[in-house]
Amino acid sequence: MTARRTITKKELVLRIAEKTQQKQTVTRDIIQLFIDEVISELARGNRLELRDFGVFEVKIRKSRKARNPKTGAEVRVPEKRVVTIKPGKKMKEEINRHAEAELAAELAASAAHAQGAVSPAPVPVDSSDENSGTPSHETEPEINR
Repeated sequence: MTARRTITKKELVLRIAEKTQQKQTVTRDIIQLFIDEVISELARGNRLELRDFGVFEVKIRKSRKARNPKTGAEVRVPEKRVVTIKPGKKMKEEINRHAEAELAAELAASAAHAQGAVSPAPVPVDSSDENSGTPSHETEPEINR
């Protein structure tokens, strides 16, 4: 299984700015406006449908009884609103495609190991500049937000 990393908004801004050949500040502002609109619509109780990506919806969790783990005393957990996302078709397909590729690689490595072959060391995936081998955080300008 490959190591998971957290991708930040800053990294998305850098990637999208490069792909669209826009300034990072313009890209950052557009992404922030998008996020603000999503939050605003959900706060109003609206359902947000983004084809291929997913459906965002606010659901209400009913109040319930719970127990304080330290004392064992019964406590009342109040009703609250939570955001849910139902993945869209493209997201599901892409996630499953990656999972299948990882599984195939693991099975191949396992089979090679079982036959006595030494499996190659995993190649770390990072945000290095592919041309220079220098990590992108050393070459990319800082974005403050």
